[in-house]
Amino acid sequence: MGKSEVDWETVDMPEFPNQEKKKPVISEKHVAIILSIGSALLIISSVTIAGIGLYQYVFQNPEKSGPPEDLLNWQDDFRSLTGLDNVSANGGGVSICVVDTGIDLTHTDFADKNLSGWKDFINDRDVPYDDQGHGTAMSGLIWAEGWMKGVAPKSDLFVAKAMSSDGEGDDDTIAAAVDWCVASGVDVISLSLGGAAGFNFIISSTDSLENSVDDAISAGVFVIAAAGNDGENDDGDVSSPGSVEDVICVGGVDRMGSIWSGSSQGDNNFNLIPPRLSRSDPDKKPELTGPGEDVPILIPLSQVEDGFLPWGYASGTSAATAWVSGAIALLLQENPEIQQDGSSGGSGAISDVKQWISDSSSGQDSHDDHYGYGVLDVESLIAASNA
Repeated sequence: MGKSEVDWETVDMPEFPNQEKKKPVISEKHVAIILSIGSALLIISSVTIAGIGLYQYVFQNPEKSGPPEDLLNWQDDFRSLTGLDNVSANGGGVSICVVDTGIDLTHTDFADKNLSGWKDFINDRDVPYDDQGHGTAMSGLIWAEGWMKGVAPKSDLFVAKAMSSDGEGDDDTIAAAVDWCVASGVDVISLSLGGAAGFNFIISSTDSLENSVDDAISAGVFVIAAAGNDGENDDGDVSSPGSVEDVICVGGVDRMGSIWSGSSQGDNNFNLIPPRLSRSDPDKKPELTGPGEDVPILIPLSQVEDGFLPWGYASGTSAATAWVSGAIALLLQENPEIQQDGSSGGSGAISDVKQWISDSSSGQDSHDDHYGYGVLDVESLIAASNA
């Protein structure tokens, strides 16, 4: 198979807000700017599908250090919604691999932190960097330990840069990055990306990324992937590789637990083209939902003009995927036997975790094509594992 080109599109930016006519979304004084750090969904397909832009209101306030108060409040809301306030786990002893655009370790919320592994599949640089921004935002949701609080800040983080500065890439590069994560011995792979599904022929797919993901799952690695952002113009199913049976596929909700309008819905019925058998519990798509609308994030310093702040917010199932990836790390910390190299690790452990997700997620009595089995509840997920 030849390499399929990737086009990570951004949308046109809105007009610069006129503060005399329009108040900023966040109630901080002084100047607001809007930045785009690209699509909330990486497109891994020969057919270009536009993602959505990430809009950040970033404020300068000489009277206060750190991000605007509203961002901290929104972060607290999402932590409360997903049950993080009621667990003591921090991800220690669990390894997570983020495949994305890289990471900016100079951000203040990564101070004194060191990666456990780094691989640049684009420019082959030895020193970690992020020339686009999406990877830093996603890694921050997992690993930040400053003003912003990652879900699993004590986890061992590996980062594979597999997307270029303008978002171009191909399936084979992303697949190679997944293979590297597995070879590095990680427990969780976080894929805030997606595209069209390949054609599956019993033991293999025409999509090299799906094949690499299947290999990772066979090795006992938990793969978390985005449902997609086409909810307002839905194509009928979640994106690949979230569509792969044993991948944990994640949709997005707001701070109240209501579905984000852009979150893709799953099609769990029989399908002829591309071929797919009817999906059954606990593998219906998406499996669950997490923070996906106006989620506080980190912005790389290279994306921020002098005098402005390197924090913002974004909407997309990318953010929900990173959040759930951190939550799975907390679960594995509490249950080390089901880690990739644990005594009970392997594909059977992945099946168990998916059943626990089905049993513990909140808000749904049965599977819903938008919400999945419900909204992530880390406290209940850990409790289900101990039942």
